[in-house]
Amino acid sequence: MRHLAAHLGLDLAAVCLLTFRIYHPRHGRRDLVPSLLALNAGLFTVVHVLAATDGGHGGTSLGLGLFGVLSLVRLRSDAVQQEEVGYYFTAMVLGLLCALPHLSLLTAAALSAVLLLVVHTADHPRLLAGSRRAVVTLDTAHGDPDTLRADLARRLGEPLHWTVVNVDYVRDLTVVDVRYREHLPAFPGASAHRAQPARETV
Repeated sequence: MRHLAAHLGLDLAAVCLLTFRIYHPRHGRRDLVPSLLALNAGLFTVVHVLAATDGGHGGTSLGLGLFGVLSLVRLRSDAVQQEEVGYYFTAMVLGLLCALPHLSLLTAAALSAVLLLVVHTADHPRLLAGSRRAVVTLDTAHGDPDTLRADLARRLGEPLHWTVVNVDYVRDLTVVDVRYREHLPAFPGASAHRAQPARETV
């Protein structure tokens, strides 16, 4: 019981740091907080129970059980952004890591700290701060790539890569999925003027 309590405490501490100290302050989506916590706690419980079967040597049961549990997880790309998929994955790995009964508490704590450090660094607001992704609807039907690039540069910033999703010549519209670099302020304190994208997915 002491072993279980220690590992459970480590798991809860790690997932709370991930959720309340890293994810929520940066993304502010309260609706995903219960999902991260429930996914982590549920995976911890399942892994611990499966690993404890057959006197703690249920390797086959653990593998098959994990395959069944993880196959139930579905992440819809329209509801969950790519960086949030990383948080889901980290919450799952933390639950799996901390629940393994034959892994020492010190090793589990060290690996959990590495995971949290990687997520904290990879999703830091200052990392690649000028790069953005957006799906924009332009009020012109562009057929020329050079004209389209110039229009995107004027509205958003320097286009790095774009994909034309739809061109509507009847309504004179162009829908573009674009990755771009934001305009930088001309001098300290100045704000760069740019058009707001119709839907920014970053």
